[in-house]
Amino acid sequence: MATDILMPQLGESIAEGTIVKWLVAQGGRVEKDQSLLEVETDKVSLEIPSPAAGTLTEVLYKEGDVVPVGTVIGRIEAEEAATGVVNRVGGVVVRHQPEGDHHSPAVRQLAKEHGVDLSRITGTGAGGRITKKDVLDVVAQRQAGQARPAAEAQPARVAAGRDEAPAQAEEELLPITAMRKTIAERMVKSKQTSAHVATFFEADCSAIAKFREGRSLTYLPFVIHAVARAIKDVPVLNSSWTDRGIAVKKDVHMGIAVALEDGLLVPVVRHADRKGLSQLAKEVADLAERARTKRLSPEEVQGGTFTITNHGGMGSLFSTPIIHQPQIAILGVGAVQKRAVVIDDAIAIRPMSYLSLSFDHRVIDGATADRFMARVKHYLEQSRWEACL
Repeated sequence: MATDILMPQLGESIAEGTIVKWLVAQGGRVEKDQSLLEVETDKVSLEIPSPAAGTLTEVLYKEGDVVPVGTVIGRIEAEEAATGVVNRVGGVVVRHQPEGDHHSPAVRQLAKEHGVDLSRITGTGAGGRITKKDVLDVVAQRQAGQARPAAEAQPARVAAGRDEAPAQAEEELLPITAMRKTIAERMVKSKQTSAHVATFFEADCSAIAKFREGRSLTYLPFVIHAVARAIKDVPVLNSSWTDRGIAVKKDVHMGIAVALEDGLLVPVVRHADRKGLSQLAKEVADLAERARTKRLSPEEVQGGTFTITNHGGMGSLFSTPIIHQPQIAILGVGAVQKRAVVIDDAIAIRPMSYLSLSFDHRVIDGATADRFMARVKHYLEQSRWEACL
């Protein structure tokens, strides 16, 4: 029995997905629930599990192809399957094909497009099934036969008495992944959409550093907590520009930028203003881990109202991050470093961090942005963190 694998529905508003990588080669053995392929949308990148144990007999779309939801993308010759049964496994729709049907819809369509007689092909798939590759091989052989006489008629090219040779390659061409392409498009669109302006503040993290002693807390939950409180003081930072007016959001859903090997994702902490430090730390760690292992659901990267990016993780001090549309601001957090500062006319050594706010000047002016940042600074420097756990 064969199992059709369809491009899954990866979100209510998502109509297509990009095949980033097949994790099992055609003809390879796969176990049930083993990661079969990586699929990416403009929202998230996910690893799709295999719906059954068996052999991946057909790969109908190659890496980089953009495929509509519901399209057959591959086929598994399963060890156990029931004729006529339709199942949903891990978000992937599977259909079990009758044993006698060796011609899938994709193969029949491909053969029709190229005028290939399927009755003259010996299938190489499991059970003698004709695969898409079988059809393409026939097409390639036909084209090669037609092209040979023309190629043989071409005279050898000579330039100035020398045979031409290809120029020495002086660069390496890196392929543009689907995620990198999406990021590029969004960044350019954001700069074209919002009137970007940045303001910088510096925060003394002494109280946080003292409170963290003996606790497994990073600085990020403290920043989220402080930003959520500051948004309550200056609600317009939690808004979007629309043609109808400035839409101020009532709920605070905090996007947290997570760096991946080949790009960036922004999972969302829902209702961040209602959660304490321990809950924020737990959720951020979970979202970041699942973002890096491609196990986020599309809903977990949607609906953010404000974004924080912790660029200081690698030692960066300053940054002017690009706004995550349709939000109107993004906060950058620099590395916490001990620096000499003047306090009460005396020089002291304190753990300090630079904070940057990129904001949309269409929505707010510098005074509003600075008032918001002053509140963030105030809440970060408070000493009553015990009440925020």
